[in-house]
Formats: sequence, structure tokens, C-alpha cells
Amino acid sequence: MNTTLMAQEAAQSPHVIAQQLKQNLPVCEQLVQKIKTFNPAMVYIIGRGSSDHAGVFAKYLIEVELGIPVSSSAPSVHSVFHKSLKLDKALVLVISQSGGSPDIISQAKAAKDSGALTIALVNTPNSPLSEVVDAELPLCAGEELAIAATKSYLSTLSAILQLVACWKQDQALLKALNQLPALLSIAIQEPNKLTREFIEELAHCVVLGRGFGYAVSREIALKLKEVCGIHAEAFSSAEFLHGPVTLVEKSLSVIDVSAFDESQDAHETIMTDINSRGSRTKEIGFTISGAHPRCVPLLVLQRFYLDIEQIARELGLDPDKPAGLKKVTKTL
Repeated sequence: MNTTLMAQEAAQSPHVIAQQLKQNLPVCEQLVQKIKTFNPAMVYIIGRGSSDHAGVFAKYLIEVELGIPVSSSAPSVHSVFHKSLKLDKALVLVISQSGGSPDIISQAKAAKDSGALTIALVNTPNSPLSEVVDAELPLCAGEELAIAATKSYLSTLSAILQLVACWKQDQALLKALNQLPALLSIAIQEPNKLTREFIEELAHCVVLGRGFGYAVSREIALKLKEVCGIHAEAFSSAEFLHGPVTLVEKSLSVIDVSAFDESQDAHETIMTDINSRGSRTKEIGFTISGAHPRCVPLLVLQRFYLDIEQIARELGLDPDKPAGLKKVTKTL
């Protein structure tokens, strides 16, 4: 029985996302009209932590599906170095669970003042961030009490998917999103992909993916740090070959995230090379029959969240209260 907040909240994701997709469809359609009228030359993403990782997913999705270049912000450029950017031709997506971090709010305001179209993806209704942007796409995840974000992160990815599907008028992806909650429920019932036996001896590891698999590997690495205290770093499997692969010679442990999209063949070729060098590898990627390739990363994460929560408990850790962390982090 799931007793921790992290497990309970992760398991709420199918219901949360089903309600979100229904509620936000007219919101997305209205936002798309604003975006098309504005006609952005680029997309600029503001976020930190899990929200920044969601931005990596958004980068791949927008560039692959819409052909518009996407850049991630460095919030301190504005908040610490007091520099303003020329964003008058940019759609700025501001991603935040709380909508309360001063540096994120300050940068969003500066972007709007520069002429950007600013849209906040935020989970907290009537947040301070909501007051400074042009429009808002609510995440609708409800209150999240566990320190480690689960349902709010998955809700961020589903919100991005729905916005892009409406923007592109991609009927196949819109139909797939209607099936996503059911597929997430199936993922919850799947056997564990990651187990205590693999994790308990780890002090360090790398998490490797390609494309959309890499996008979510960053979130997986963060949760390994937060929940289990393991030093984990995420790399694109292609980038890993450019230097870091020498670490494999020291019997490095690798978590292989396969998203089974257009990048899969190239990723598998690289992983064969890495494994031949003596890595200790655990694959956690999987797909479900009928799943759209853009939705598969969410299924991988859904299963991973429950796996890592269980492993933490088995190791005597409290996944709800990772040492030294708090739910809302406010930076300048």
C-alpha cells in the first residue's frame, strides 16, 4: 500500500492529467490564437529545477514539431547582473510550480517589458507570477505536499504537449493525449523497472537518453539526488561519447532511458558501444502498445517516480522529506 505523500501524489497523475486536458483545451485554443497573431521568431523558456527540466522537453517538442528555435534562460543574467535581453520577437514560457520565486518573477516581468509575449505555466492559482505575464496556462495538479515534484512535473509536460498539439493542429497528438491518462494508469501497474538491488550500491551514476529520452533523464537524475542521495548526472548519449565515456572504464553505473522515438536506433548503437566497455547498465525505458512516441517519456517517468519512492523506503529514507530541501525555493 502506498503510504508516503510522494507515492500518493505520483499515483494521482492519471486523474489530474485527465482533468487538466479537459479543462485546458479551450485555454490552449485561445493561447494559440494569441501566439499566431504574435508570430514569434523564437521561444525563450524561464524556469529552475524540475521546471527547467520541463523546459528541455519543451525545447525538443517545439523544435521537432514546429521548427521554431528554443533557448533556455539564465535567470541570474537579469537578477544578479541586471542585464535585459531583446525579446521583442520571442514567445516566453515561464514554468513554475509555485509562481513565487523572485528571480523568475523578475525575469518574466523584464521579458514582458521588452515586448515578448509571456505565458506562465504555473500550478498555484493567483500566484505573484500570474500578475506579471500576458497569459497563463494552469497546470491543474492541485496541492503537492511532498518535496519531490511528481504529478506537477508530469502535468507540466502534458500541458506543453497540449499547447503544442493545438498550435500545430496535430490531430494525432491531440487524440493520443486523450488516451494518455489511461496509459499512465497502465504504467502504474507495470512491474518495477528500477530496483533496490541496482541502487543500493551506488554512490555515483549517469543517466543517458537521446532526444526526448534525454529531456526526461535530467529529471530522473535530479530525483536520484533528491530522494536517494545519489550523485547522478544526465547526458545525451551522443554527448556522453565526447569525453565522459572514459569514465566507463572505471565500471561506471548507467541508467539507460529509452523513449522509443525517432532517436532510438542511434541511441541503441551508442549504448551498445558503452556497454561493451564494461558499464553496469539498467534500462528503465519502455513503451505501451498504442502509445504516441511524444507521450512515452511521461510513461517512463510515471513508473520511475513510484520505483524511486519504493527504493528510498527500502533504504530507510523518507522520500517526502529529503534532507536540506524545502518545497518552494526562492532565489535571487
